[in-house]
This record gives sequence, structure tokens and C-alpha cells, in this order.
Amino acid sequence: MLIQHASWIRMDKADSKTVPVFRKSFACGRPVREAVLEVTCDGVYEAVLNDRRVGSFILAPGWTEYRKRLQVQTYDVTAQLEDSNTLEVTVGNGWFRRTNARWTGTENPDEFLPAMLIAALRLSYEDSPEEVILTDGSWEVSGSSITLSGIFDGEDVDMTKKPAFEPAVVCEYPKSILIPQEGPEVREQETLYPCRSFYTPKGEWVIDFGQNLTGYMAFETTAHAGERLSISTAEVLDRDGNFYTANYRFARSRFHYICREGKQSYKPRLTFFGFRYLRIDEAPEGFTADQIRAVVLHSEMKRTGWLESSDPMLNQLFSNIVWSQKGNYLDIPTDCPQRDERYGWTGDGQLFCRTATYQYDVRRFFRKWLADVRAAQHDNGWVPEVVPSLTAYKPGGGAWSDAVTIIPWQLYETYGDLSFISDMYEAMEKWVAYIPTVSTTENLWTGCWTYGDWLALDAPEDYHPATLELSKRGYSNDDIVCSAFYANSVSIVIRAGRILGRDVSGYEALHERIVSAYRKRFGSQLHTQTEKVLTLHFSLTDEPQKLADSLAEQIISCGMHLQTGLVGTCYLLHELSRYGHTDIAWSLLLRKDYPGWLYSVSKGATTVWEHWDGIKPDGTFWSDDMNSFNHYALGAVADWVFGVACGIQPAAPGFARARIAPQPDPRIGSLSAVLDTVQGRIRSAWKYTDEGIRYEIETPVRTEIILGEKRRTVESGRYVFGEY
Repeated sequence: MLIQHASWIRMDKADSKTVPVFRKSFACGRPVREAVLEVTCDGVYEAVLNDRRVGSFILAPGWTEYRKRLQVQTYDVTAQLEDSNTLEVTVGNGWFRRTNARWTGTENPDEFLPAMLIAALRLSYEDSPEEVILTDGSWEVSGSSITLSGIFDGEDVDMTKKPAFEPAVVCEYPKSILIPQEGPEVREQETLYPCRSFYTPKGEWVIDFGQNLTGYMAFETTAHAGERLSISTAEVLDRDGNFYTANYRFARSRFHYICREGKQSYKPRLTFFGFRYLRIDEAPEGFTADQIRAVVLHSEMKRTGWLESSDPMLNQLFSNIVWSQKGNYLDIPTDCPQRDERYGWTGDGQLFCRTATYQYDVRRFFRKWLADVRAAQHDNGWVPEVVPSLTAYKPGGGAWSDAVTIIPWQLYETYGDLSFISDMYEAMEKWVAYIPTVSTTENLWTGCWTYGDWLALDAPEDYHPATLELSKRGYSNDDIVCSAFYANSVSIVIRAGRILGRDVSGYEALHERIVSAYRKRFGSQLHTQTEKVLTLHFSLTDEPQKLADSLAEQIISCGMHLQTGLVGTCYLLHELSRYGHTDIAWSLLLRKDYPGWLYSVSKGATTVWEHWDGIKPDGTFWSDDMNSFNHYALGAVADWVFGVACGIQPAAPGFARARIAPQPDPRIGSLSAVLDTVQGRIRSAWKYTDEGIRYEIETPVRTEIILGEKRRTVESGRYVFGEY
């Protein structure tokens, strides 16, 4: 990369709140055949050439494992060149210098790392040698019109501020971490307009976009210099209909704009928000709701999966799951887009991964993130709880760090691309080799930190996982959870190793020992729903039907009430259906009361909630400090709808062959799933009619179709079947 010849530059004596704009003026006195800009920074940037934004990548260069990897973007700017040119690059704190980072980028954790830029512009002329413009001491820098910017802080802008440019300072910072752009760009995807504008009981002016989203606001207005537009964001209203922001915790999440004279438009340039509602705290005279809109951001991904039923509430749930994926697939798979967190939690990422691969083509998205997982993995094998690990301080434990094995295997199953497991195989081996070094029991995983079955509903009523001792995060035995995932990760290493032609005999013997030790230690101690679900899902019992029947009876005895946390819920419906209890699985899915997937829908949710009762039946909130209303983990149920309710399953990696075995339920008149695989489109739909059930199936590959007791194998084509 040409950028390796450039120098890092910064603004002299800038404090942590300064958002500098770097400037370089240059002339092109002869025809230019091609102009290519390479650029990156230690934050997020916006580049502008001759008053036109460069590229469509929002929040470039994205979030990576910055200690080892910093992406460089390459733009063709030929069409933006003029005879006289000015290139400006504004650099905000972004993820790199976020306020809660435990790493500052320096050896001294208390030392401030300033905003820095590095860039190279290559001008290839028609009739003469090329010219290269590199960042160096000839560049100028000034404080920009953005007076405050941060991932949690929002953005403050003063359009009356006059720049005062000074020479930039060349500084030392590694260039060995620079890599070409790997992930898909974060881009503006949709624009939403207000669906209503109203005043709350407190007299506050609020604008509702009708959809919880990730992005920012944009506006245009005519104002006098010095007039202000101040906006606060919220996901929900409280039970009295007032603006509610307590669940944002310490995230300021506001936008303040000081107007210049005349007609103007603006949208935040270096941050993002999670919101449905905007409160207009201050506005220029005559400002109306028609002058503002919401811009949706997410990583560039192609939609590949669709679900539709005859039930409007179920359709809303399907929409909520899609919106939560969009809102949290913002360069990395985050847990939430609004509060002072927004981390790449490994556990949430792996639990939702199968659903993610069905709803969107996420190959490039995960290829980049898995490279960060490899970079974040410690030499002894442990994998951080969040990746990138700018905020991590411990291993994630069972189900979290196991993302290192589960996600690449799922990507291989969905897309059939061997590189996902070959790229990650060494990291998988390091992870399963690490577990015995910290376990207190041979051939099991015990006595270690873990999040367990996070947010389990069999916890005490006043349970709060962030403050209570670890043993009270639900009643599932942490050692069972960890040991089950240990067995699963070793199993994945075996399967992946066989495909890659590796000698896996040692892992096979280890897996046998784990299963034997698990049955001996835990076989008679499986009490919670999650303990039973994991034991079934990872094939750790020699009496699966008996255990599944016990699970079903337990759910019925609770009043058709699931008690699982994030970990157990992901697999619960699958194991019920696998052992003949699909009717119970359907009952859980269709439950409109707490706890049920349709409960949040009944409360007006437009994204998936972190808690089943984020808003309780009486309108109060679960908590103020851990209550996201855009948190996709529980949306993993969509993979059951695709794979069991509609029955679409890969019979070979990448759907080279398919199996379609739908399991309809008369409580739903019709249901259809469309999945655009790498082989082509698969569609499975069923509908109850006066005569029975009508099935419509489309497949691009050889497929086994199972309808009740009937099995048949078909070639690619479209088919209609009936059960009468």
C-alpha cells in the first residue's frame, strides 16, 4: 500500500474533545487519468474533496482489533478533481478512542492518544509521471466545526465557528497494523420520515418514526446565525407517555447544532444513535417535524431470507428480528446500538449466527470479524468476551468464547466455503487446548468464570445479573453449561479437522472422555430447562427421548412457560421438535403473555428486546441499567422457523443438497420461508385449506422432502403437495 510511505500527523496540543480537520491544497494543471486516495485514522473520519464527500463509507475505518489491525480505505476520486483542489479529512474519536476503552493505544494507560491521520493520494497523469501526495508536515490542521463527537456522546456542531489552520505535526505511530479494507462498508440504507409529532404529558415535543433503528437524524432548515437545534434520542416512552432515556445509562446520545445564517442542512458525520423517538429540546423559529428525517445505517449486506405468515403478530416478530440484525450489524455484531456498551459480544454473536446467515449474506461481514477474533485471541488460547477487545478484560467462558468454533462452523454449513473453517482451525485448536489448563476437573470444564445461562428466567424475582454473585444468574449449573460447550467445541474441531484432512484421533478420544465424564458427573443432576436442552442439543445423554419428555413435562408444569436464559432459549424449540414435541414449541413461539416472543409485539415492539419483560405488563421497566430494546439474541428463534416450522435444512454444506421437512400447526393458517442460498432459491410454504394442508416447495438442488410419514427425493424444481 502506498500509504506505508506516508507519515502519521496530528494537531499540536489538542485535548481529548478536539475534533480536528486536516487540510491539503494542491493543483492539477494537466489531465488526470486516475486519482486514488488511501486513508485511515485512529478514530472515525469523513473525507471531503472540493466540498464533496469522498465515498459512501460511514464511520470509516470501522472497528477492528486496533492493536494489530487497522483498515485502510481506498477511493477512486478522479471525478472529483478540479484544477485547484482542497482535500479535508475530519477525525472524530470513534471506537478507537471511546470513553470507556480500557486501552488508550499507548504503553501508559493514562496517556492520551490524540486524533491522528495517515493518507496517500496518487495522481496518475495522462502524459507525465504520477504524483504522490502524502500526509506530512506540509498539511494544515484546525479544530473543526464539530466541537464534540463520540460513539456515546453524540455530536455537537457550531457552524459559526471559524477555522484557524496551523501546520500539522508529524508523529510516531505503527504502520505495521495497517491492512486493506476487509469488511463491508457501513452505509446509509434507508430514510424514514416521522409518522407522528406530539407533545408528552410533560410538555416535551417528541417526534416518532414508528421504528426503532440505528442511524442518525438529518434535517434542513432556514435559520439565523446562532440559533440552536438540540435533539435527544430514546427508544421508548414510559407508561405515562413521556420521553424515557434511563436505559441509555451514561451514553449522552444527543445532537446539538448551532446554526449559521440562511438555508442549511446537516446530519451527524462521526457517530450513530439507537432510537425511535427524537425529543426536540430547542429549535430555530418555525422549525417543524417535516424538516427532519431518520437515516438508517448498517453494514452493506444482501437480504437472503424472508418469513411471512397469516398471523400479523408473528409477521411483526419476523420484522423485529430483521431490524435488530440490521441495527446491530454495524461493522461488528454488537449487542445493542444505544447505551454505553455496543460491544461485539461473542456469546450473542454465536447464538444468533444461524439466523443471521439465513436473513442476510454475512460472509464478508463475518470474515472480517473472525479475523479480529483470531487477532484478539491470547497466545495461551483464551478468547475475550467481546471482540474487538478494546473493552475486554477476561475470557468469555462457556457459550461466549466458543464463538471461535461455532460461528465458522455455521458459516461453513450455510455457505459451504471451506475457508471459514480452514482460516479458523488453528484458533479452534488453541481454544479447546486452553480449557483443560483452567478447569478444576479433568475432561470437563468446571470452576471457571462464565456468564452461564445469562438472563435465565428461573432466577429469583429480584435477580439482577450485573450485581448478584455468579451462582444466582439463574439456577443452571455453570459447570454443566461450560462442559456442554466444551464437548461441542471439541466435536466441531473433529468435524472440521476431518474435512481438512487433519489427524483428529486425539480429539476423538478426548470427546469420548468428555461425554463419559459428563454423563457420570451430571447425568442425574439435570434439573433446569437449559441443562436439559444443552445435554440434548450436544448429544450428551444416552436417553435423549426420556430427557426430552422430561423437558416437555417441565414446560407444561410451569404453565407453558420457558425458563431458559439466552443460551438455553437458542436451542429450546429445536430440541422439543427433534423429539416429538413440536406442539409445545409452537405454543412457546405463539405465546402472547410474558414470557413469550409475541409479548413484546403486544407492547408495540419494532425490534427484539433484551428482556422478555423489558416493559412489564403494568408499563414499568425491567431496569434502568441493562434494558436494551434493540438486542437480537432472543431473535435466534427465526432459525427454528426457517429450519423446522418451514423445514428448510442443508443436507450438505452450502445447501449442495437440501432437506425440507415442514412441521405446520393449525393455529397458523399459513407460513412461508424463502431462502436464497449459494445454490439458488429455496422456498417452503404451507397453508391450511378446507381440504387439508397445501405445501408449495421450490428447490434448486436435489432435495429430500418429508411430509408427515411420506418421504420422497426430488430434483431441482417447483412442487405442490397436499395432505388430506
